[in-house]
Amino acid sequence: MAVAVSESYVYLDWAATTPLCEEAVEAMQPYLVPGRRNIALNANANSLHAPGRAAFEALEYARRSFARDINAARPSEVIFTGGATEADNTAIIGLAQAAAAQRNRARQGSFEPHIVISSIEHEAVLSPAHRLKSLGFRVTRIDPDRSGFVRPDRLAAAVGQDTVLVSIQAANSEVGSLQPVAELARIAHDHGALFHTDAVQALGKVDFDVQKLDVDAASFAAHKICGPKGVGALYVRARVPFQDYLLGGGQEAGRRSGTQNVMGIAGFAAASRAAVELRTAESVRQRALRDRLYSQLASIAGVTPTVSVAPGSEEYLPNIVHVLVKGYESETLVLRLDMKGFGVSGGSACSSHSLEPSHVLKSMGVDADAAYGALRISFGRFTTEDDIDGFVAALRECLDWQ
Repeated sequence: MAVAVSESYVYLDWAATTPLCEEAVEAMQPYLVPGRRNIALNANANSLHAPGRAAFEALEYARRSFARDINAARPSEVIFTGGATEADNTAIIGLAQAAAAQRNRARQGSFEPHIVISSIEHEAVLSPAHRLKSLGFRVTRIDPDRSGFVRPDRLAAAVGQDTVLVSIQAANSEVGSLQPVAELARIAHDHGALFHTDAVQALGKVDFDVQKLDVDAASFAAHKICGPKGVGALYVRARVPFQDYLLGGGQEAGRRSGTQNVMGIAGFAAASRAAVELRTAESVRQRALRDRLYSQLASIAGVTPTVSVAPGSEEYLPNIVHVLVKGYESETLVLRLDMKGFGVSGGSACSSHSLEPSHVLKSMGVDADAAYGALRISFGRFTTEDDIDGFVAALRECLDWQ
């Protein structure tokens, strides 16, 4: 039985996932016609017959479009995946193993391959890094500062001659800190290491240009930018050593096996195009919403911003507000707000059922007791000032609820 959700419900958990935008729906609609009339679009894009070639052209159109959105040098640098988790796993394991093998062939003597990640990465990066550790890689985690930033000097101190890969996210999904990706990539490259970034939260919210940032690989997800779930992309710069991770039929030029979800990819490309085109105006508008919310929350006793975000700051994402509520647990507040028609979270959706404080907040040095009362409010292109103001009023009522 489906859970009923009122049309007046205010969804403020955009960092977890986003509603489909009109552009994505329109791009996917032609694929939803049933039966014989639709075989040209729903054929296997790897087949040689006319329907297969039609599906292949739709696939490659989406690839060219997305490559332009991230300024990839060529469309072939884009690999479509089943989501960002797959893209992150593929990047961490595929790049590290290939780079280690290449380095091992070129060197004499003992070699212990080494990778560096930040301690505030998504589990889709932390877990494959742990897997590599079991395969003989040395893994170093570097903590951010109290404001949520991975400092370049900490990375410089962590990398060495055996480092083959550095992976540091572009934007944190909990507190919204934007990392100095270009500078971090330069440090990795100065030591002969590859650089990957999880750009899931950055795409469509900040200017993300793979060539300007000089990254070797980057991961993306459709459902974070009003596209469909179950679709993602991995950018891998041409000629970067890469070991295919998902084996089978050799699709995606042999780099990711599995029949492509052309309908989902079409929706992803359309959502990405819309997000990139709207980015400048939306970032200004959402930044104003962010500042408005932080300002109003400052007047509520016991509510403290987790990080200090100055009005108009471009060091943090424009669409995330993170606070600590004294004397409450996140789960209690999330459920109370839900009853009042507002959807927020206590942190990453992937760990929402855990009773432990967020690993991100722990790594930042946030007091454990305070971290239990964390609230993340995140929004997007359909969020209004009334939504923000209504949330603040609802939170006040929840805190008065004895």
